[in-house]
Amino acid sequence: MLRTQLPLNALRAFEAAARHQNLTRAALELHVSQAALSHQIRQLEERLGLTLLQRLPRGVALTEEGAALAPELSAAFDRISAALDRVEGGRFREALTVGVVGTFATGFLLPRLQDFALAHPGIDLRVQTHNNRIEQAGDGLELAIRFGDGQWAGLEATELAAAPLSPACAPALAARLQHPRDLMGAVLLRSFRQDEWRRWSAAAGIPPLEARGHVFDSSLALADATAAGVGVALLPLAMFERDLASGRLLRPFAAQVDVGRYWLTRLRSRAETQAMRAFRLWLVARCAGE
Repeated sequence: MLRTQLPLNALRAFEAAARHQNLTRAALELHVSQAALSHQIRQLEERLGLTLLQRLPRGVALTEEGAALAPELSAAFDRISAALDRVEGGRFREALTVGVVGTFATGFLLPRLQDFALAHPGIDLRVQTHNNRIEQAGDGLELAIRFGDGQWAGLEATELAAAPLSPACAPALAARLQHPRDLMGAVLLRSFRQDEWRRWSAAAGIPPLEARGHVFDSSLALADATAAGVGVALLPLAMFERDLASGRLLRPFAAQVDVGRYWLTRLRSRAETQAMRAFRLWLVARCAGE
């Protein structure tokens, strides 16, 4: 019965005072006088039968009980604020958090986000980039775009796009690469996938290449190092069309190897929401159309 009688204004007054640890700043935030704020907090303490704040010459300090209550109130008010944001302007909005491997984010998704926003104005998309090594549940991601074979335990995977790997190099190196065998004398940069160059060698019909260059955990960093002339890299060139068009990267040989694809994943244990379904259908359609 006590819970239904607690005044919201008094809870808000205490939460602001606890956050600022200063009654004057809390009162300014809530647009009330300091006397009114103090009165509301005293009423709350009397109702609870607890002392929540200790008044000090400069500011206030939380008691043990106040320290336990303050973060719970802050979280509750944050949730209320987020819920109100979703219906602001008379239209319901739904947040959707998507993790995206950096290469796909810059090479495909980001240039097309305005199209998604126009098609689905009620969805607030929150994009978190990653380097393909994530824990979807632990990272709080409703959906994730990643590169691989589509086989991840506990995840439902929807295929998005092929991403064959081809050699790329800086223009200064291209003149020295007339035949795939010329790569035997080049610095071959590597990702965390150890057998890429061996598999590409087989596709190109040459003896296995031994990659002994630097190792990168991101294709974006790999591409930057390649453009700087550090070495030759295997890249999903479909995601680097702008670099190829500008001449920042060149493709010396046509041979390519398929070591994985881009997939959209969600936890099997989590039901697909309307926002998740809308994003999935839009993304699959855009990938198929291009």
